[in-house]
Amino acid sequence: MTRRRLSVTAAVLLLVLMPVTGCVTVHGEQALVPAVTKAEAAKALDRFTRLNNDAKRSYDPATLAKAETGALGALDHAGLTARHANHPEGNPQAVPLKLTDARFLIPEQRGWPKWFAADTVSNASGDAHWLLLFQRSAVSEPWKASYLALIAAGRMPTFVLDHDGYAEPVPLDGSGLLVEPGRLSTAYTSYLQTGTAATLAFADGPQTSQVRQQRRKGASTSAAVTEYADQPVGAGEFPPVGLRTTDGGALVFFASRHQSRLTTPGKPLKVDDPDTKALMTGTPKNSVTLIRVAEQAVTVPPANDAQGKVVFLSRLLGLVSAKGE
Repeated sequence: MTRRRLSVTAAVLLLVLMPVTGCVTVHGEQALVPAVTKAEAAKALDRFTRLNNDAKRSYDPATLAKAETGALGALDHAGLTARHANHPEGNPQAVPLKLTDARFLIPEQRGWPKWFAADTVSNASGDAHWLLLFQRSAVSEPWKASYLALIAAGRMPTFVLDHDGYAEPVPLDGSGLLVEPGRLSTAYTSYLQTGTAATLAFADGPQTSQVRQQRRKGASTSAAVTEYADQPVGAGEFPPVGLRTTDGGALVFFASRHQSRLTTPGKPLKVDDPDTKALMTGTPKNSVTLIRVAEQAVTVPPANDAQGKVVFLSRLLGLVSAKGE
């Protein structure tokens, strides 16, 4: 599922994430406290919406960077950079984003960074909910959105809440899940590359078995060859974040990086998409390499669920750079 088209097969969104687990203590803070109050969370969501709309009208990535980080920020920064290059006047007719009926999923945490999630209804995605993850690394910093999942109506999991209404975060390791959150990016990219490692962990579907089938069908023709390389994103760049669900599993956000190289041996290659050209370095003669970042939200069952599979609820893929040769 994508919010806007950017390249031949890509969509673009926005964010840049910071470490979420293995919290670093700042000023000796050790107390287990709520990451944010509901009133502060509502203000953060309003600020995000306002800045998102400002950036969408002006195609200004610097404006959006005030509200987004992590994987979402990386996608959207590239998208707005390309659109600004092609339309420096912006888009004054842009339809304002509206996020309503917000429900906040707030964990209790020690130290920094801290995070919370907002489950909202959007005017930009039909019946799908927007599940936004917000994060900051110090009390002096603003809350920024680092992941976004578009989850179809009826597919939102039921989250564990304690007697005070606080959500339960899931550690990167020692989670008791079928795949540890800290290994999801590696497991998924390995699956796409080989179809063997962690094959049993992922349910068949549009983001797993069908991706591999489509690649096999379009990998080589008489006129062109397409090669793929999938790379995990380390926890130090866009770390995964998980929320425990009432079935014993979890919803986990994680990111990955994907590269495709299109070659037309002995023939000139023409790139028509203006946004792709805006992000391109080098001169495309007979080869173009596209690098994309993806942000995913999946449900992961408990390790003792013999029939359980990792199921994709949302995957947003965006072009972040291109190289011509």
